[in-house]
Amino acid sequence: MALQLSKHEPFSLDRIFYYQEQMLRKLVPHLYQNSPFYRKKLDEAGVDPESVKSLDDLGSLPFTTKEELRTGYPLGLMAVPEERVVRIHSSSGTTGKPVIVPYTANDVSTWAEMMARCMTMTGVTARDRVQVTPGYGLWTAGIGFQAGAERLGALAIPTGPGNTEKQIEMMLDLQTTVLTATSSYALLLAEEVNRRGLRDRIKLRIGIFGSERWGEKTRTRIEELLGIETFDIYGLTEIYGPGISIDCPEHCGLHYWHDHLLFEVIDPVSGRQLPPGDEGELVVTTLTKEGMPLLRYRTRDITRIIPGQCRCGSPYPMHERVLGRTDDMIKIKGVNIYPGQIDHVLQITEGAGGEYQIILTRNMGKDNILVKVEAAKDQPLADLAHRLRKNIKTRIGILVDTEAVPEGSLPRSEKKSKRVYDYREC
Repeated sequence: MALQLSKHEPFSLDRIFYYQEQMLRKLVPHLYQNSPFYRKKLDEAGVDPESVKSLDDLGSLPFTTKEELRTGYPLGLMAVPEERVVRIHSSSGTTGKPVIVPYTANDVSTWAEMMARCMTMTGVTARDRVQVTPGYGLWTAGIGFQAGAERLGALAIPTGPGNTEKQIEMMLDLQTTVLTATSSYALLLAEEVNRRGLRDRIKLRIGIFGSERWGEKTRTRIEELLGIETFDIYGLTEIYGPGISIDCPEHCGLHYWHDHLLFEVIDPVSGRQLPPGDEGELVVTTLTKEGMPLLRYRTRDITRIIPGQCRCGSPYPMHERVLGRTDDMIKIKGVNIYPGQIDHVLQITEGAGGEYQIILTRNMGKDNILVKVEAAKDQPLADLAHRLRKNIKTRIGILVDTEAVPEGSLPRSEKKSKRVYDYREC
């Protein structure tokens, strides 16, 4: 049974840790008993499931990786009898075998509850109309947003992805108040609404965007074009889908549901646990999931746990917005760069927009990096390119080539925007 907290309850790390310890004590023996995959992992690691008594024992437990999940394709990590599984979802499989994730009825209900919490955190109510533009089918996003809206009692408008003409028609005719999307598609829709002069006819007030990293410049542009407040939502198919954490109106971090999920941050190279406040790789243990529970799953996402309570008063702890992924790291000229670092530099660069590309090439054995950025309206391009080059050197410590292009020049996407173009091996 999940721990039910109200916004008015005091923030207590001791209470959070105590609850998670009780859940962890039950989880590890349960996995050993019901999951052949984890029985083998724990035996190989020399871990007695009954010896796990506190969060201090977490570091002795083995990690789980996406590569291991792929080797279990299709249902090798299922931890319940098949008759209890009511649904599957899947990762895209673009870099290898997809990961098939089985869900029990309780898993589906838990996920809907987490999505409803996310929407409540942003101010969505039963009187809202929620347009769901992410994909349906095996992908988790569309059906997750729909389930959360319905659990909350809001009106779901399941348009699904693409077909911008129909999206705007529904937005106008049904007076949509909440837009859910990737940030890339939200930007495309915002610019199209602006181009058609429809700003005064739409009724949007909230945008909930996820599935990719997006920066403050992109947030600001979408909010200005649509006249809304936007929120960053985080999730992974392997865990549940979107909805395992959410931005709040203070916009100083993402709240995660510690009664269902145990978060820790590790050094991505050594695997050593890091204290709250230190940046590293997010590792997630599912405390209540039934169909495919995960123990210390390495997400590859770079973030940090934020110590203390949020100004919004929520009793749920926070992590920082995701900076990037360990497998997205660019190593060039002896420096490790994450795309999220470029977002941060754009934020402090006067006249820069939020859309950018990182283009990597190799000439005569020498690596070159070009950062191409859109300028805000009427900004002199040469001046912006110079400021950006200087700020990247100051903040990241590397000299790069820079190019500023007019607003709207870089490609827009109905899915996720591609930021890094690596031609060094071509």
